[in-house]
Amino acid sequence: MNNFFLEKKNNIKKLGEDLKCKQAALDFINKTYLHQYSYHFNSLGRPIIQYPQDMVAMQELIWEIKPDLIIETGIAHGGSLIMNASMLAMLDMCEAIELGESFNPKESNRKVLGIDIDIRAHNRKAIEMHPMYSRIHMIEGSSLSPDIIAQAQKEAKKYKNVLVCLDSNHTHDHVLSELQAYADLTSVGNYCVVFDTIIEDISKEMLPERPWGLGNNPKTAVREFLKTHHEFEIDKSIEDKLQITASPDGYLKRIR
Repeated sequence: MNNFFLEKKNNIKKLGEDLKCKQAALDFINKTYLHQYSYHFNSLGRPIIQYPQDMVAMQELIWEIKPDLIIETGIAHGGSLIMNASMLAMLDMCEAIELGESFNPKESNRKVLGIDIDIRAHNRKAIEMHPMYSRIHMIEGSSLSPDIIAQAQKEAKKYKNVLVCLDSNHTHDHVLSELQAYADLTSVGNYCVVFDTIIEDISKEMLPERPWGLGNNPKTAVREFLKTHHEFEIDKSIEDKLQITASPDGYLKRIR
């Protein structure tokens, strides 16, 4: 490891230990939450409903790990599907350049599989019209339906390197059930990313009326899941680096 990367690693560790910075980041999240800050951003023209910091983190992970399948629960406007598909397209492009080969940009051995209980017609149309759609497959139905889970499992068997993202219903029971159903599809060395764990840390008065809230959210589900799933560990270095993230304790790396 050269001096630049070693210095960066040490700086990230120190930042993660800086409680004043952590509090400042949480203050920012609390103050901007009511303004729906995460709704302000697009990915290649589609609303993504993520913090920019998490968008960068996902791009870094995809480039580093080079998955051939990304499974996402929760589609909404499709911004995350589009962003992740664009990163898979970038991997294809870079590999072709390195090998000195030409390729059909509409064809790929990589795919993003999106699952949502309700894919609204206007969102489906916009996603299907996007240039990145050739790398996307969508399934409509509950992520906890045995049939949907079986479809995802069947698809995952076709690929060697699978990344999982959970971002649908944010109640404890739902996320825990998703973890039990989908986390095992994560390849060793890859990640299962659980979004919106920040709900546990946001001031109670800031939270809108939703089925989830303090004590009942993705972070509490992650804590429960990890009690019996030691093949995963929280990659703290990611949230230490980001500071502002919707997914503290949500970047789960499969280590065995």
